Amino acid sequence: MSRAKLLSVSARLFAKGGFEATSMRDIAARAGMLAGSMYYHFPSKNDLIAAVYEAGVAEIGAAVDEALDAARGPWPRLEAACVAHLESLLADSAHAAVMTADLGRLDSRLRRRLVTLRDGYEKRFVELVAALPLPAGTDRSLWRLQLLGALNWTPTWYRPGGNRTPAEIARALVAALR
Repeated sequence: MSRAKLLSVSARLFAKGGFEATSMRDIAARAGMLAGSMYYHFPSKNDLIAAVYEAGVAEIGAAVDEALDAARGPWPRLEAACVAHLESLLADSAHAAVMTADLGRLDSRLRRRLVTLRDGYEKRFVELVAALPLPAGTDRSLWRLQLLGALNWTPTWYRPGGNRTPAEIARALVAALR
């Protein structure tokens, strides 16, 4: 079994059931391997979680960066980033979906590591929101967190084939805040 396949299986299970509720045995069973064999690739569950999270950050970051390359102007750039963000979260690969997981119950060292990765990704949105012509006195940090919170909550209620595509949802969320 390849490391990439193991990451993919782990991402799906972590995104569906959470980090804490997913055991190494669960992952091994879904991957069709013995639990002990996983330790060849990852010395611990925390190392596996970190690798999946890092892959998710890289996946969603690359999608947002690509979308930003083609967009001009503060609002179109924010909209493009939000569309790419949401499309990545809702994609079948599920790597990016682990970024919305609750990190509160993880070991503090692992949590700090993952928060650092997430904060590095979210710097894009700090810069995008800083460029917006928002009304004076707007708390840009809360505005950004509200937007990201709405985007990141979407996987809990979104159903493929529903009334709106991920891109339409992202655009509507930006328009509502605008």
